[in-house]
Amino acid sequence: MFRTKRSGLVRRLWRSRAPVEGDGEADRGGGGGGTRHDHGSGAGCCMGKATSKVSKCGAGSEAELKALTHSVLKRIKEKQLEVLLQAVESKGGARSPCLLLPSKVDAKVGQQSYSLPMLLYKVFRWPDLRNSAELKRLSCCESYGKTNPDPVCCNPHHMSRLCELESPPPPYSRYPMDYLKPPDSPDSGPSSSDTGGTTDSAPVGLSDSLALQESGERAHWCVVAYWEEKTRVGRLYSVQEPSLDIFYDLPQGNGFCLGQLCSDNKSQLVQMVRAKIGYGIQLTREPDGVWVYNRSCYPIFIKSATLDNPDSRTLLVHKVFPGFSIKAFDYDKACSLQRPNDHEFTQQPRTGFTVQISFVKGWGQCYTRQFISSCPCWLEVIFNTR
Repeated sequence: MFRTKRSGLVRRLWRSRAPVEGDGEADRGGGGGGTRHDHGSGAGCCMGKATSKVSKCGAGSEAELKALTHSVLKRIKEKQLEVLLQAVESKGGARSPCLLLPSKVDAKVGQQSYSLPMLLYKVFRWPDLRNSAELKRLSCCESYGKTNPDPVCCNPHHMSRLCELESPPPPYSRYPMDYLKPPDSPDSGPSSSDTGGTTDSAPVGLSDSLALQESGERAHWCVVAYWEEKTRVGRLYSVQEPSLDIFYDLPQGNGFCLGQLCSDNKSQLVQMVRAKIGYGIQLTREPDGVWVYNRSCYPIFIKSATLDNPDSRTLLVHKVFPGFSIKAFDYDKACSLQRPNDHEFTQQPRTGFTVQISFVKGWGQCYTRQFISSCPCWLEVIFNTR
């Protein structure tokens, strides 16, 4: 009975492995699989190394990989197999605990040797993964921030792919640096570059943010506004905890649930994109800045002043694929950014630094949507930098 249950868990895990690009298998659904790439128009600014096809010959035959994976899994304790299965079958939607295993065990597939964690990451998340330098551990993991831990967490959904910006990044859009305007200036809510000339249909909402502070709530590090095209839906969401899940439909977890907001928008496109948000994103304040992890099955698009060269007169919109993380906001860079009227800026009661994130649909030069206010579903993250 013991062996039968273990064998059943191993078989279920193998059936839930990540599909290799070009093997004819459809994406297995769910959220945050990290293997589905919607390239849209042109080349992505944030593809990292995820778009190269996996050579089955170079990575070993399917039969060899299956035999090796079964051999490794059968040496793992039954309870640990259940933890792994929960994480893999839910595509990271369920809050699964860490899977602590020895880091020194090596496995060989074809001519390539991998550590035990790398093998599990390749089999269950990213078949094209080449080395650990392409990975970023999520802050929820016990091994987060530790150097060479042993045992190490091998839960594939406690990891993300590191989003590397190409140099120079091909633009999805370029914008003049309108974020340099003081937040209280008459035409700063938001700038005309974001709304196609309208300034009164999409107020930034910093007055709401200030009201939150005056109401006696403990200090927040950011507030989040959800928009559907030019209409803000719901109130600003104040964030005090270090990590926030923003999602439409998540099996387990707390956070900003967009599916619970009342929206009067009847647009078919908005409803379609809203349904594709799925597990959404995870917004995390970490020692080096604020990171965004794309947990959904579709790309997200991000514009942030600290993602680009400080000397640039333009801002880029960056495409972030499923399963990838990007440092969307850097506090040190934000504080060092010089504004044309620096004295006036320093007199402002709040800075108004923002990051804009669009789900599924991009905007800018490569798209019919020139402004984020034309995107079906998007977020505005307003940081409290003081």
